[in-house]
Amino acid sequence: MERRGIIGAGNWIVDQIKQMDRWPGEGNLADILREEPPAGGGGPNNVLHDLAKMDPTIPLYAVGRIGDDPAGKFLLAEAQKDHIDCTSLTVSSTAPTSYTLVMAADGKRTFFHCRGANNELSPEDFKDLNQPAKIFYLGYLLLLGGLDASDPEFGTCGGRVLRQMRERGYTTVLDLVSQAPEVFHQAVVAAMPGTDVLVINEVEAGNAFGVNLRKADESIDEALLSEVGAKFFELGLHQELVIHFPEGAYARLADGTECRINSYRPPKVVGSVGAGDAFCAGILYALHENIPLEESLHLAAANAIFNLMDASATGGAVPIAQVREFMATHAPA
Repeated sequence: MERRGIIGAGNWIVDQIKQMDRWPGEGNLADILREEPPAGGGGPNNVLHDLAKMDPTIPLYAVGRIGDDPAGKFLLAEAQKDHIDCTSLTVSSTAPTSYTLVMAADGKRTFFHCRGANNELSPEDFKDLNQPAKIFYLGYLLLLGGLDASDPEFGTCGGRVLRQMRERGYTTVLDLVSQAPEVFHQAVVAAMPGTDVLVINEVEAGNAFGVNLRKADESIDEALLSEVGAKFFELGLHQELVIHFPEGAYARLADGTECRINSYRPPKVVGSVGAGDAFCAGILYALHENIPLEESLHLAAANAIFNLMDASATGGAVPIAQVREFMATHAPA
């Protein structure tokens, strides 16, 4: 039987988003102009809700931990509204639902994060996972204490889970959160042998090998981008690397095929929370539907545009037909 569906595993978070007039220096004051209603956040929450809007016919499955509290009940109810299977979304009896204070100003955002129940997610949570899905997405390593813990055989517990999921026949897709280069490199080394597709931004790609992918003038170093891209496959990445950045995206396949596109220009920018996840949702959709490489990058970039026009992480999500219409009527910058 052909596999169908996408599993989203990892961080389940409630975002508390506050729009400020500016980012203040230490000890200074900024005005909070607007507070958004609480919204779901975290990689799996965001990509699954985005995918539910893109194509409601794709089966979606949630894996993670939430607290036995109003925030956890909110995440569960929101997932169920989008018909996301929450059988493997475990309620912790000892930790609160993870939350993040998102302070947005000047087109940028800064995060103050409580790990909460997410830190309890461990390989045990995946022991009996057997949904008939095609893709297993994990995000974000380096923000999941139980999976970032050391493992004597696989380097980290996250590395163990990725290997196990791949052995069960899933196409494994990984996203990580930005961390210091030495920490990021260790996580990548442990994770790559169990990862089919890696989706990260340019800062994270550089941190994996202790380099800066931007030149002195802040433009992308195209030659270094290609050089770093090859290194992920040397560490064991199996199928595809995707690096996204505000100016566009770069992808590389295991056979050395490369593709680089420019971003679309958004009609307006309200917020950038969840933009990387919206891009990742586009890649996941393309993988699920066997869409060619270059088209997949354009689709992911266009999907991210709709995210930028909403303050929350998933409020801008639209059906795939609307994404394709945008692609047909707008040229990349």
